[in-house]
Amino acid sequence: MNKGKLQAQNLRDIGYSYNMIQAKLGISKSTLSNWFRDRPFTPNHEVLNRIQYGPIKSAERSHNQKVKEIEELLKVGVKEIGSLTKRDLWLLGLGVYIGEGTKSYDSIRLANADPMVIKLAIKWFKNIIGISNKNISIRLHLYPDNNEQVCVKYWQSVTGLPLDSFYKVYIDRRENKIKVKRKKLPFGTAHITIRANGNKDYGVRLSRRMMGWMQGVLSQV
Repeated sequence: MNKGKLQAQNLRDIGYSYNMIQAKLGISKSTLSNWFRDRPFTPNHEVLNRIQYGPIKSAERSHNQKVKEIEELLKVGVKEIGSLTKRDLWLLGLGVYIGEGTKSYDSIRLANADPMVIKLAIKWFKNIIGISNKNISIRLHLYPDNNEQVCVKYWQSVTGLPLDSFYKVYIDRRENKIKVKRKKLPFGTAHITIRANGNKDYGVRLSRRMMGWMQGVLSQV
């Protein structure tokens, strides 16, 4: 968790409103709402003193009812999914690759900033395709405000890959990048590349098989 989010969470937990947190930390209310929409909230005395008591109690009840509904629906969703079979994992990983992977015949690459998506991709490459660590390389795309060492350690813990699987970090220094967007990626983006390392089955052949998998799925949509 990044420092700003942790500070905001601490303030929220002791009853500060989004307006007050925004004033203290400069974090937009839309970002705060996205972070804490499923987190219970009880206003502190300072908040209550700023506005009428009745409306805030009503808002509190409404918010907490929403939190309870979200928790219940999450449980329902988890139960509906059940246990994944190997085929489920195969198709799930292929779906991720269709959305996030390269479609070139001569390379296999996938990029995402979500650690769960990257973990899924690594599991898919290993368990479904049979690739080992030596065939996987990762290059991080970071912004100037990211801490390179912290980011590398973070993605190592996410992927379970050794340090020698990580290639030279790319720092995006383009001036036209919106600074707000930079702060939303505290650990940058992980770019996975699959390398044959002498095994033809994990090179162009694998890329073409995967194109066939995608064609087989998409042709039935």
